[in-house]
Amino acid sequence: MSIDTTTSTATPQASHLPQVTEPRNDGMPLDLNWVLGAQANTSAIERRAASLPARRSVKKEYQAAWLLRAVTCMDLTTLSGDDTNRRVARLCAKARQPIAAATLDALGMAPITTGAVCVYHEMIPAAVEALRGTSIPVAAVSTGFPAGLSPFPLRIAEIEQSVAAGAHEIDIVISRRHVLEGNWQALYDEMKAMREACGDAHVKAILATGELGSLRNVARASLVCMMAGADFIKTSTGKESVNATLPVSLVMIRAIRDYHDRTGLRVGYKPAGGISKAKDAVTYLALMKEELGDRWLQPDLFRFGASSLLGDIERQLEHHVTGSYSASYRHATS
Repeated sequence: MSIDTTTSTATPQASHLPQVTEPRNDGMPLDLNWVLGAQANTSAIERRAASLPARRSVKKEYQAAWLLRAVTCMDLTTLSGDDTNRRVARLCAKARQPIAAATLDALGMAPITTGAVCVYHEMIPAAVEALRGTSIPVAAVSTGFPAGLSPFPLRIAEIEQSVAAGAHEIDIVISRRHVLEGNWQALYDEMKAMREACGDAHVKAILATGELGSLRNVARASLVCMMAGADFIKTSTGKESVNATLPVSLVMIRAIRDYHDRTGLRVGYKPAGGISKAKDAVTYLALMKEELGDRWLQPDLFRFGASSLLGDIERQLEHHVTGSYSASYRHATS
């Protein structure tokens, strides 16, 4: 089976994901006219988002192909206060082989891995060691995650220390107050400083969209973060009461499309929090394909922030192969 996600064909042969590299988003000067001109028609956005799950249905081998793609675009995550080196090592083992070999063989697929492993700063050395010899990057949450309210010099220092410890990607949190107060210059300056502190590590800007007050604020914050050099924009920390939603995703994705149209630069997107079912993963992938095209279905431009999603995908793939659902406890991630 190919990992091609088109709904018209699925060839019965294994294939590897292509290795693709995009120029980094170096950002641009803050354009307040562009930012303040960004609007959001909430009713139209909600209608468009509501139509996606209702009219996007793929079955059998086509669904399996989409689900395999979702696995390769997953930031397998553990962000718990009781994380240990051993738990992180188990998570990394799962990232190296997220789908059982027997299932992949039945599907005619070569081995795949998740897109990254995401941990707290203290767990970076354990993750780096457990992933040694692979190309799976370590992502670290930073900057006073999840609230982002620690002193700014400490947030910058945390980024630098995470990069020094071996993190290839840094998930930072913005100061929500800058958005709520409309202080776009402050948000731009903050994001730009964080981007510089990341050096060669890619930076994902977490907007915490459930705390931004409106879809218009989401659109404007997305643009400002991209102008300041974010490599990815991400919905949520996963700790808010409202995390990734389809309306928010539509707004952020269209901001990415607008930014690409004007600058020629591709910025990635990461929905995080609340995506735990395989059918939801397919819906998000369909949204990316329709709004941004196939190029954004690669792990360098799209990620799921996920901890429990993988288990449900495994169960769906096993059902496709065997005709039976296995117990969820057989698919623990850590």
